[in-house]
Amino acid sequence: MPETFKNYIAGEWVEAASGETFENRNPARPSDLIGLFPRSGAEDVERAVRSARRGFEAWSRVPAPERGSIMRRAGDLMSERKEEIARAATREMGKVLLETRGDVQEGIDTAYYAGTEGRRLFGHVVPSELPDKWAMTYRRPIGVCGIITPFNFPMAIPTWKIFPALLCGNSVVFKPGEDVPHTATLFVEILLEAGVHPEAVQLVHGFGEEVGAPLVEHPDVPVISFTGSTETGRRIGEVCGRMHKRLSLEMGGKNAQIVMPDADLELALDGVLWGAFGTTGQRCTATSRLILHKDVDAAFVDRLVERASALRLGDGLEAETEVGPLINQAALDKVESYMQVARDEGWELLCGGARASGPGLDEGYFFQPTIFRGVQPGSRMACEEIFGPVLSIITVDDFDEAVRVNNEVRYGLSSAVYTNDVRLAFRAFQELDNGITYVNAPTIGAEAHLPFGGVKETGNGHREGGWEVYEFYSETKVCYLDYSGTLQRAQIDNY
Repeated sequence: MPETFKNYIAGEWVEAASGETFENRNPARPSDLIGLFPRSGAEDVERAVRSARRGFEAWSRVPAPERGSIMRRAGDLMSERKEEIARAATREMGKVLLETRGDVQEGIDTAYYAGTEGRRLFGHVVPSELPDKWAMTYRRPIGVCGIITPFNFPMAIPTWKIFPALLCGNSVVFKPGEDVPHTATLFVEILLEAGVHPEAVQLVHGFGEEVGAPLVEHPDVPVISFTGSTETGRRIGEVCGRMHKRLSLEMGGKNAQIVMPDADLELALDGVLWGAFGTTGQRCTATSRLILHKDVDAAFVDRLVERASALRLGDGLEAETEVGPLINQAALDKVESYMQVARDEGWELLCGGARASGPGLDEGYFFQPTIFRGVQPGSRMACEEIFGPVLSIITVDDFDEAVRVNNEVRYGLSSAVYTNDVRLAFRAFQELDNGITYVNAPTIGAEAHLPFGGVKETGNGHREGGWEVYEFYSETKVCYLDYSGTLQRAQIDNY
């Protein structure tokens, strides 16, 4: 019999109110049933929010330095269980162990960073315009935070959101991606063992329409943080705008790596291979466009195709695997549909272009690393997020054109430029319309202690990670203390 998992609501591990479950299967071998998870609904969300409100009242009164110590303890526990968590994450979402170990390590780093912020929730003390009067600000928690996360970083992304939310004194209702419920369960177990108040964290498994939507629409959840598609984020934004909720959106990307003639071409080759095919292209920061200067030798493309074609596909738990499966059948079908788009638009297929087959591949959701050449700016292949191992090569005449091509898409998350010209490097920082720009490094690889996010339809201005996220999960309170003993009138012409 498969193992049956539960929600964590109101301090207890419980089934969904309906008693229904859904299956969690290994995308490399769908016959491998990981377990059954609660198929929750609005009733479960309602119970979780009620509990989270109680949890907020208790947890927000815990001193912030003590909350920081609990975050550090969670980081210690994650370190002790790193390999276990990484293997569980690979089994349920597919990417190779090297990557899931990094996924867990990013969560550990985020825990330790949060721990330090427990003593750094700075306010300001400023001089008053009136005598014998004190003026200051401090950061205070907001309330219940709805946390909705995707499948591709099953540990890192939840930690980006939940550690800062808890450190600031909020409670959370956590709805993980339905493809990665096991990793989410392990994370919540660690939070509880570390000492988080049992009603400050709630875990509600299920699908977006059945759990995510009621969570977003709940009047007692003033904060929503969502990572996922731009289309879903747009709908969430409409609800949160109408209900005056604080909202952080982290959505799509159509990221480009630019290669100039003076670049270290071997380094650029390593970068585009990792950026395009790491995590099977299932990153919002994945390199889906390669913008090549016309003077870059054709041998670069030949070498790129040679190395992409040689990448070893397979189960991410196997040591020799370099590229794992896509997350599910729907993702596989979507990537395959773009092959017809490319054919209709007339682009040259250099490698891949089909589902992968062979020993160990026939059962899973594998797709060949795919490269198209001659793709024109403005086309669907150049502008739409595919979220799979597909790279489009666009040729440009100069750096100015590369900037225009990079900026023409509706997304603005990440970009990379390979050049040894310091002038072009600083122009790239200034002119590329992205939240993140790398020079001589791939479009993927954000660090936990810096803000993460994008512009345009990638997000709504807030950032994950670093110091900025703590401002999202807290509010500024302004405090005045007048010890003059007389009525002093501010905002009056005292001059």
